[in-house]
Amino acid sequence: MDEPKAPKPKPKWWSRPVAARPGDQSSDTAEGAEERTEAAAAQAPPEPVEPVDALMEGRVPEEPAPRPLHEPDPYSTPPYGGPGPWAPAPPVQHPVATPAQGTHVPPGMAQAPPPAPGMAQAPPPAPGMAQAPPQTPPPAPGTPQAPPPAPGMTPPHGTTLPPVAGPVPGQSAPAPMPPHPGMTPPHGTQLPVGPADPHRPAPMAQPAPTAQWRGYDPWTVVPPPAAPKTPKTVSRRGAWIAVLLIALVAGCVGGGIGAYAERDNASGGVDVKLPQAPVEKEARAPGSVAGIAASSLPGVVTIHVRGSSEEGTGTGFVLDKQGHILTNNHVVQPAGADGDISVTFNSGQDAKAEIIGRDTGYDLAVVKVDRVSGLTPLPLGNSDSVRVGDPVVAIGAPFDLAGTVTSGIISAKERPITAGGEKEDGSDVSYVDALQTDAPINPGNSGGPLVDRKGRVIGINSAIRAADDGSGLGGGQGGSIGLGFAIPINQGKRVAEELINTGKAAHPVIGVTLDMGYTGDGARVNTKGAGSGPPVTSGGPGDKAGIKAGDVITEVDGVPVHSGQELIVKIRSHRPGDRLALTVKRGGKKRTAELTLGSASSG
Repeated sequence: MDEPKAPKPKPKWWSRPVAARPGDQSSDTAEGAEERTEAAAAQAPPEPVEPVDALMEGRVPEEPAPRPLHEPDPYSTPPYGGPGPWAPAPPVQHPVATPAQGTHVPPGMAQAPPPAPGMAQAPPPAPGMAQAPPQTPPPAPGTPQAPPPAPGMTPPHGTTLPPVAGPVPGQSAPAPMPPHPGMTPPHGTQLPVGPADPHRPAPMAQPAPTAQWRGYDPWTVVPPPAAPKTPKTVSRRGAWIAVLLIALVAGCVGGGIGAYAERDNASGGVDVKLPQAPVEKEARAPGSVAGIAASSLPGVVTIHVRGSSEEGTGTGFVLDKQGHILTNNHVVQPAGADGDISVTFNSGQDAKAEIIGRDTGYDLAVVKVDRVSGLTPLPLGNSDSVRVGDPVVAIGAPFDLAGTVTSGIISAKERPITAGGEKEDGSDVSYVDALQTDAPINPGNSGGPLVDRKGRVIGINSAIRAADDGSGLGGGQGGSIGLGFAIPINQGKRVAEELINTGKAAHPVIGVTLDMGYTGDGARVNTKGAGSGPPVTSGGPGDKAGIKAGDVITEVDGVPVHSGQELIVKIRSHRPGDRLALTVKRGGKKRTAELTLGSASSG
């Protein structure tokens, strides 16, 4: 009866049984050893025969060194160093979480490797004989033992794995990969096999890779990964060009549509309706130009004069309900004694007018209309309250354009001007201490009102500085250059009252004859009188004040005068009976003379 045999260690996963070497510790049975020896003898070449001399001398022949199964690897392919039997490598693993103890090994991958080509293989055991498992030499004393692999991990070298009954169901075995010339094939690569050997065991089936594990070819050229596509960006310049193109196309389309619409409208196919603001009926502020014009225009009239030899147009304004109208003397002068004067009101109503009185020295006249109702007299202001820079509005009929309104300011006060002078005796010369304004005044504005911001009359427009010949009132037909002059209303009121009441105006006088050709500074008293009379009227205001012929008057009430015309203007700006202080120079010495103005009626 056979004794039970001790269990033998299973062959390592990556090793094959090899012939025992001297000194190896093996637990193979005699039958197993004989089988391996016979297999090795059948495969190994015949040993060389020692010479007879060596046998005769009793020497023991040296055993030749065993031939390695593979040629030495000149490249020292890791990880096992020298050549040895090959074992199948585990399938290539796709990236998974790798524990610190090793590489994950899927179940069913551990199996016995097939025998390497050209290696001696043990013949299968005889029927009924127990097959001894291959043994692995025990580790040398003191060599550390490799720890057992963790479940599901690749075991370290030398660790025995349990055999697998067969391939995993549903998987196919990977095709063998030929080794690259001169390179050590990776573990698990099937080497080429020669002619069928009846003693060679059938190769073990390789597990087919699962869906997770696929074959790996170390010599396959893997194309580099495609470069990531970067989104196309549009430069700022390209964006501007696109915007301009869109604008150009839109403009062309819009222009075409507009041209088509205009052509269609020209043909009468479309009625154009333009938006318009409704009529505004609200009143303007009283102090605005529109407010002043609205309140003053009803009291302003246009005067048309026709005489035997000439005709003209001017302006006037209503003084009272009785129909008295104030204007300039040079406006009505063409009518003469038997001319025709007509008045047109702002409402369009016409009426005949007659002269009540006129004065050439002041260039003022009063006419009257009869049987006219609904008259609007203009309020009168005070010219002494006017200040330079005050806003003013001039109303008149320049060049027969009735109801014309212009605005400006008071540019200056007490401007001494003269107008007329067409007669040789100078009886038609007007002396005016005028208000200067830049409100446009043109021929036809004469006699019209100059009103302040409250709509009150502060002057009578009388003269302009023309650009053609520089003449004053009535001279030339040049337009306004911003130099207009108006008679102060204080002077006009007094003269108008006198003309309405008496038909004549009284002039203030000092009772002396002036030398109008004197070129020095001041107004010099003439050395001889007019006609046969004395230069200083006996018993007159000048004689009573002690003024002598040849004296030079330089100031009136402290205001310098530079000519005889200026002295007349200053005197006529007062009323008869007013007291004046004159500064007189005689023989290089100055003295002050006090006098009371006399009166002289206009002819």
